[in-house]
Amino acid sequence: MKKFSILLALVAFAGMLAAQQPVVSIEKTTHDFGKIKEQNGTASVTFTLTNKGDAPLVINRVHASCGCTTPTWTKEPILPGKTGTVTAAYNPQNRPGSFVKTVSVFTNASTNATVLTIKGEVIPKPAVSN
Repeated sequence: MKKFSILLALVAFAGMLAAQQPVVSIEKTTHDFGKIKEQNGTASVTFTLTNKGDAPLVINRVHASCGCTTPTWTKEPILPGKTGTVTAAYNPQNRPGSFVKTVSVFTNASTNATVLTIKGEVIPKPAVSN
C-alpha cells in the first residue's frame, strides 16, 4: 500500500508538471502599412505577444519569408502574464507595388509556428529627369 501511495503521488506530481505550459496570445497578427513611399526607407511594426500560460514563454526563432523583411524579437523568457515583442522591418528599396510578407514565430508553446503578416503598397521614387 505504501508503494502504491508513492507511485500515485509521483504520477500526480508529473501530471502537474505537464500541465504547466506557456500559451502565446497575439491580439493582432496582420498589419497593413497602406501606401508607403520608397524614398522614406524602412517601414516597421511591432507585434505584442502575451504569455497567458503558467510557464515561461521562449521565442526560439523567427523566420521572415524574404530578405526584404528583418525581424527582431524578445530574446529573454517571457514570464506568465508578461509580454514580449516581435518587430518586422520591411525595406521597400527597389520594390514598387503591392506586397504581402510573413514572419513565422517559433516558440516553446507549440510545435506550429505563429504566422504574422505585413502588407502594403510601395509608391516608387519619382523618376530623375536629366
